[in-house]
Amino acid sequence: MSLKRCVQFCTKYMSLGVVLAGFAGVFVPQLFQSLAPKIPWMLGIIMFGMGMSLSINDFKQVFHHPTAVLLGILFQFIIMPVAAMFLVFLFPLPPEIAIGVILVGCCPGGTASNVISYISNADVALSVSMTMVNTILSPFITPFLIWQTAGTWIEMSYTAMMFSIMQMVLLPLILGVGLNYFFPKPIAKISGIMPMLSALVVILTVACVVSLSHEAIITSGLLILTVVILHNFFGLTLGYTFARLFRLSERQTRAMTIEVGMQNSGLASTLALMYFTAAGGIAGAIFSVWHNVTGSLFASYCVTKDERAKETFSLSAVQSVDHN
Repeated sequence: MSLKRCVQFCTKYMSLGVVLAGFAGVFVPQLFQSLAPKIPWMLGIIMFGMGMSLSINDFKQVFHHPTAVLLGILFQFIIMPVAAMFLVFLFPLPPEIAIGVILVGCCPGGTASNVISYISNADVALSVSMTMVNTILSPFITPFLIWQTAGTWIEMSYTAMMFSIMQMVLLPLILGVGLNYFFPKPIAKISGIMPMLSALVVILTVACVVSLSHEAIITSGLLILTVVILHNFFGLTLGYTFARLFRLSERQTRAMTIEVGMQNSGLASTLALMYFTAAGGIAGAIFSVWHNVTGSLFASYCVTKDERAKETFSLSAVQSVDHN
């Protein structure tokens, strides 16, 4: 198998790999528990790969649609945290698992949203801009949101978490962008394998998080899955609804829907392992699987919708010619 096909295979079947990793984490947890100290470094690899895929032109794109990007920031950091708090109060989750739901809600959008936006024929430039800006803001906003939503019943250090997110997210991202700017040709060769590497890292992260809290998953897995499904549903639905209310275009609405509904669940799981408990990472691990499933379904819906629109347009054109 060629390297290109290998990369395509790993990215295409990442969701299946994550599901299998989850089962492996439950039934043979000893295989992955030793990875826990390496999780922050693994997240850094993902963000480094994201940085290498960005160019200075991507940063300029932010100023081409500032209103939509600003709305993306507001929707991202309001809808998902509020939805998380609502679900935590609605369902009888243990505190150590509830904090995981809060963490998922307070994190920025995931890098997979850009891929799903591309497949969905959404506004990819807007998607990349929103992911990039939300990720850059996350060291400051994410700890603040966690402190505001859960600070009354958990102990946390805002500054410690802020610096951790900077080290795991912001610095690797900036390093990747810098290398891509100064060494574009060598980086172009390397960046081709980064999607595969990122997919493998996500799979290993899920396996590790699940292995560390496999007993909690066995006892409360169905409840957690229900909460994750609803959380993702609220993100997608409300993202779409508010984008329509603010009269964004069809392609911008798709990008906004995907960006709000797909979280950086790897960051959520990593923060849970670093600052709370392994059980706190379960929601992020399950979210990693589920948002890729719903994102793919949404992309399929968009593609089908566009194909039907083209068929309708072609039919109307033919009928118009015949009529004339």
